[in-house]
Amino acid sequence: MTTAVLGGGLSGLSAGYYLLRRFGNPLTIYEASPRVGGWIRTEARKDRDFIFETGPRTIRPVGVPGANTLELMEELQLPLKPIPKSHVAARNRMLYAKGQLCMLPNSPRGLFGVKPPFTQPLYKALLHDLATGSTLAKNEDESIYSFAERRFGKEIADYAISPMICGICAGDAKEISVRFLMDGLFEKEQRYGGVLKGTLYARFKENVDEKKEGLFDQDQPKLYAQALQEKWAMYSIEGGLETLPCAMRKYLGQRDVNVQLSNQCKNLTFTKSGVRMSLRNADVPVDHVVSSLPAHKLAPLVKQQHPSLCEQLLEIPYVDVVVVNIQYDGNLLKQDGFGLLVPPIEKLPILGVIFDSCCFDMNGNTVLTVMMGGHWFDQWFGHQPSQKEILDTATKCVGQILDIQEEPKFSRVHLLHKCIPQYTVGHKRRVESIRKYLRDYKLPLSLCGAAYDGVGINDVILSARRQVDAIPRI
Repeated sequence: MTTAVLGGGLSGLSAGYYLLRRFGNPLTIYEASPRVGGWIRTEARKDRDFIFETGPRTIRPVGVPGANTLELMEELQLPLKPIPKSHVAARNRMLYAKGQLCMLPNSPRGLFGVKPPFTQPLYKALLHDLATGSTLAKNEDESIYSFAERRFGKEIADYAISPMICGICAGDAKEISVRFLMDGLFEKEQRYGGVLKGTLYARFKENVDEKKEGLFDQDQPKLYAQALQEKWAMYSIEGGLETLPCAMRKYLGQRDVNVQLSNQCKNLTFTKSGVRMSLRNADVPVDHVVSSLPAHKLAPLVKQQHPSLCEQLLEIPYVDVVVVNIQYDGNLLKQDGFGLLVPPIEKLPILGVIFDSCCFDMNGNTVLTVMMGGHWFDQWFGHQPSQKEILDTATKCVGQILDIQEEPKFSRVHLLHKCIPQYTVGHKRRVESIRKYLRDYKLPLSLCGAAYDGVGINDVILSARRQVDAIPRI
């Protein structure tokens, strides 16, 4: 069977890796841009001994998705940089709310006592859940804000859930599906009448063993066992996260997987014998295509033969995000931690700030990543903001929130157009409908990546693995 992968981001490269492992046949990955890695981009300033990350910078070794990624890291033999749970970057996460930096609770003791920005102890939110009856959700979904407000109260929705959604997908919690992040809690509430009740009841009733997923032939990966034993909270890779897609490209190339850059697919034509891909210089026939493209980029490729599939793909919205990397000389942070998030209720043009130089050694530099835009991009930045406008806004917010008045010594501004899909209410059903369409029409097309199965690094790698595993052997 001949296969091809569309997209050379992390999910596309992972699809190539799992196709090679499953079928053993040579294949080709087609990437429209001149580089692999998608939104993962590391800029190493070796002269000053620090790095900037435009996209993600850490990976969490949690559950089956985390174990799966570590199995890949093992195979690639990449040098990892773990951050243990005892590290200040793992313990300290902050909000900027009501005009001050607020430390979020990092232990059960934090449930007691009143900690800003909250006006009552957090354990009362749990009592609120116990005292609240269940409400059957319309169409088996609701916004994560609505769910949190119903179960735990408005303060939790405004100052815990909303900023968390900003940090994960730059989205508005009032539009994002509860199934995006809290599918398990939502199911328990719907089934048992409450989150706490459901969690406790399920703990006694269900003995969920991760090995039952059948993901690992042997025991759990050695690196995952090591991460559990050493209590890793998260990790990165020596040299930055772009090392991962570059290593994957090299690994695949050594095994006769052809990664073609600057070769965009313009159209997919489905035939009785497979798929014909219209590429830069030729039409290429293959038996099966795995697309890791964003939904809005795949849509026009199938529009000619399958306009309704095109429409369904375009129903998955995306947001623009601004990322500003900033470096200052010396250590200017008064409070160490992973970083801070800003709740939307504060009405500031900033989603959050990551303290890169707290997470990893940056040779005495203060290195920050400021995230802005997302759902609120148009509101704050309009149509075509200049790089200077964006940088000025970022440094002004850093000055206001972190009291850093110095001018940055070095900075980078990145405007990432349509970079994060938004799992709005009904997303799970939309994705099921899209994949049902592929099955019903027997289209030799598999879909993986952030548009469908989660926006994190672990999610997109596991998405590729599961979609490849579902391709029938001919």
